[in-house]
Amino acid sequence: MRTYIILTLGIFAQATGNVFLSKEMKHIALAVQAIDSSFLVLFFSAFENPVVWMGTGLLIISFLLFVAALSLADLSFVLPVVSIEVIVNVAFANYFLNEPVSLLRWMGTMLISTGVILVVRSEKQTAKHRKRQETPYVKSR
Repeated sequence: MRTYIILTLGIFAQATGNVFLSKEMKHIALAVQAIDSSFLVLFFSAFENPVVWMGTGLLIISFLLFVAALSLADLSFVLPVVSIEVIVNVAFANYFLNEPVSLLRWMGTMLISTGVILVVRSEKQTAKHRKRQETPYVKSR
């Protein structure tokens, strides 16, 4: 259960960080284009922006939660579950950034979620396998 909570928090931190970064970087890029400036101006404008720092901070938190999840579960379980970020990112982009999402993109997102469900259902098998490996070997006489 703890692994699921850590992964859920990490997924939402990652998606929220991406929304902050996407929205603010588009805003900064428009401002920089308006004054016909260089890439360095864009970089320093982003560096000075607190929303960009919040987004970056959320992505760092997401990474740390991912690392914590890896300490509790197998990579073959954690990585596919983390791919649910794709679904959350598409939904957040559609809702918070008003990005149009085509039916084909939603279908691809649902395909990913189907794979995640299959992986999550396999977690019990992984836990049983781990218990078998941790059981000490006892010789019979």
